[in-house]
Amino acid sequence: MPKKLHVVALIPARYQASRFPGKLLKDLGGKPVLARTYEAVVNSQLFDEVYVVTDDDRIQRCITGLGGKVLRSQQEHDTGSDRLAEAIDYIDTDVAINVQGDEPFIDRESLAQLIRLFEADEQKEIDLASLMVRIEEEERIVNPNVVKVVTDQAGFALYFSRSPIPYPRDQEAKAPYYQHIGVYAFRRQALLDFKELPIAPLEASEKIEAIRFLEYGRRLRMLETSRPSIGIDTPEDLEEANAKWNQNNT
Repeated sequence: MPKKLHVVALIPARYQASRFPGKLLKDLGGKPVLARTYEAVVNSQLFDEVYVVTDDDRIQRCITGLGGKVLRSQQEHDTGSDRLAEAIDYIDTDVAINVQGDEPFIDRESLAQLIRLFEADEQKEIDLASLMVRIEEEERIVNPNVVKVVTDQAGFALYFSRSPIPYPRDQEAKAPYYQHIGVYAFRRQALLDFKELPIAPLEASEKIEAIRFLEYGRRLRMLETSRPSIGIDTPEDLEEANAKWNQNNT
């Protein structure tokens, strides 16, 4: 029988997003985007604790107004995982799951998949995992705001890119395309290790934090989900998210 683990959800939240400043406090169906993400994670009832990790008073007020827990960052950070790596010093847990604050449509089953993976891994051979979903639409495959991932035959990530990967030189090969969903699951020590790794050239070029694991020889297990999530990186994404929210709640 799989071992029951202590699992926390950590939601990194910064106000000054480079592509869409203030996006986490923009309105989505009558509440801020971050509030919708936080409520989705709490309502999953999968976690022993849920924290938002931020350095911003506005973000803190949003979450405490919902009765939520906030951990304050004391340093500037380049990525959400760096922010959580600081916070994990103060949290005693087996596994931490990083849910991006702009993922209000993250679903319970996708999060449960990650938790089951770690519970079944009694030998602790996996210390990092994330999610991906198959994409077919050409406009998403070529969109640099949609991060793509390719894996080996065992499901471990080979590379992430904003470019279409694999490049379809042979159109007959019909290799599948997968979008990376920005949810990471870490064993606690893996997150502690992450903050000791400086940003290397490939991550700096693509601006994709998952690449850092690969550049330092770490293995990142990818799980395929059938449930796409709408990350909000641009004002156009927010329009799409509001349309989806209204459709789901009418």
